[in-house]
Amino acid sequence: MKILFAADGSKYTKKAVAFLVTHESLAGPEDELVVLNVQPPVPGRVSTMLGSANIKAYHEEEARKVLDPIERLLKRHKLTFRMIWVVGSPAPELVRAATREKAHMIVMGTHGQGLLSRALMGSVAQRVVADSEIPVLLVK
Repeated sequence: MKILFAADGSKYTKKAVAFLVTHESLAGPEDELVVLNVQPPVPGRVSTMLGSANIKAYHEEEARKVLDPIERLLKRHKLTFRMIWVVGSPAPELVRAATREKAHMIVMGTHGQGLLSRALMGSVAQRVVADSEIPVLLVK
């Protein structure tokens, strides 16, 4: 099975990756894990001032802060994985990457916010579930 794993660096991501590595039926030696970090875009004015090479270096550095600890954990558990990062809005980028990667499932941590919080500001997990055509496993 090919799994797209959403990594944002939060404690919820840590719980979700811990869940994955302890459930070999989901992510075992024969499965492939694609770990995706979505970086928020830099405002246009800032991007113009700093230049595209500096912005790319910034995004890569920020993505590595999230991906490196996960990479070390996955290597310890001898899982097959790839790390990727993109710039954009999290929910659409996760769904787009899952389609592009031909993933069988998306796995992500969820903050488990209450109804009022979701109604007021929305939830990335909620949007991914609504927009994805493949199964989504939320780890709380």
